[in-house]
Amino acid sequence: MSGERGERSDRSDRGQRPSRPTRAERNPRPPRSNQSDVDYVQPARRVAYEVIAAVRADDAYANLLLPTKIQRAALNTADAALATELTYGTLRMQGYYDRVIAIAANRAVTAIDPAILDVLRLGAHQLLATRIATHAAVNESVSLAKQVGSRSATGFTNGVMRAISRVSADEWREQVVAEATSPDDKLAALYSHPVWVVRAFRQSLLAEGRQDELEELLAADNEAAKVNMVALPGLTEPGLRASLGELDAFSPTGFVLGGGDPFHLMKEHDGTIRVQDEGSQLAALTLTRARPVKKDERWLDLCAGPGGKAALLAAEALAGGAFLVANEVVPARAALVRNALAPVPLDVPVWETDGTTIAERHADTFDRILLDAPCTGLGALRRRPEARWRKQPKDVAELSGLQSNLIDAALSALAPGGILAYVTCSPHIAETRGIVTTALKKWGDSVKQLDTASVVQSLSETELDLAGDPTVVQLWPHRHGTDAMFITLIERTK
Repeated sequence: MSGERGERSDRSDRGQRPSRPTRAERNPRPPRSNQSDVDYVQPARRVAYEVIAAVRADDAYANLLLPTKIQRAALNTADAALATELTYGTLRMQGYYDRVIAIAANRAVTAIDPAILDVLRLGAHQLLATRIATHAAVNESVSLAKQVGSRSATGFTNGVMRAISRVSADEWREQVVAEATSPDDKLAALYSHPVWVVRAFRQSLLAEGRQDELEELLAADNEAAKVNMVALPGLTEPGLRASLGELDAFSPTGFVLGGGDPFHLMKEHDGTIRVQDEGSQLAALTLTRARPVKKDERWLDLCAGPGGKAALLAAEALAGGAFLVANEVVPARAALVRNALAPVPLDVPVWETDGTTIAERHADTFDRILLDAPCTGLGALRRRPEARWRKQPKDVAELSGLQSNLIDAALSALAPGGILAYVTCSPHIAETRGIVTTALKKWGDSVKQLDTASVVQSLSETELDLAGDPTVVQLWPHRHGTDAMFITLIERTK
């Protein structure tokens, strides 16, 4: 097959062009004396592979690295879209593809060279989830393997890819399910989530009496999130959102981009519109609009990096006559916060202190505090699919200790009558309800939870389907179209 493709591109008879451009015509490249045509890898596939490999080897973030790789490779619009689909599709379904590869290779994936395993994952995605021609997926996977592996690895790749291609996608699902060891393992296999994440989601849904929605949630995690943006209130024209896309269902400041490059739009509007999930907007607005703002209120964004919520808080503070301080302990992230705040004409100090010690210097100080606590990020798997493979149950335990220390420090830094919004981009019980319950027990009558659901609902004219407990709001990608944000308001009583 490779030889046939090479012969087409090298034909001497140019009197009659083929019906479709050859690979060489679509992707011209300078000749390389040490690389035959069969070794050539189409640029979009190469970019996808490089990102997938960097995620695995260097803990890179796909959403940050991929745009840079696309730009450096000078991909056109179609190839950029292909590289994006191949990258995110492979990362999302990595767990499922590993099970397919293990069956096709007749060996555990842990026994396969990691670089070759990345090639096979990318190839499996092309064969089982795209319309890419089988010969193209197989041939270019072999070419990739030749460049990153040994001669024997090249033959191994060819054999595994051809084994996968001989079985239909439906038949592969049946085989994978047949090897599952439990109902949760079956769901983990089909929806490509670690088993422990499946169980954590089940527990979180059970707390709301929605455990029958587990498969909907897992499926939603594997759907690409829409490009959602925020128009900073008071700094953009009232009709701007509607002119650029579809208004958000719930956030009064957000919209789904109708088309075009979001970063170009951000630059065009001097940063007063920016990419931000609707759930993140609701989290910030729940704090700022929980009650009318009094002039000269003091606000704190305790864990502000990378600054999206801080920018929205700053716009709200500017409109209400409040003061805002942003805090971010990591210097690089603090720089991102400063950049995010730049479009808002409000003097916002950015501190770089340990949030757990904030009350040592600023006890009983702030009228409103946003604590968007560091968490596993399991609520944003649509946007950061590799996070599901990075995190482990032990990470939850480590983070919950930090979260408990942060919420305790935040409550201490509240002035009497002040409000804390405790927020996580994770629905895990240990990071949400568990942290709040522990804090409430410790503080006793000094604090009380507020009717958070009513505040969130007041932001929107559209009815939100929320759980029965009004003191907490858990948003869901399958139910609300947002990241799985957890929000609760806690008041420090006078």
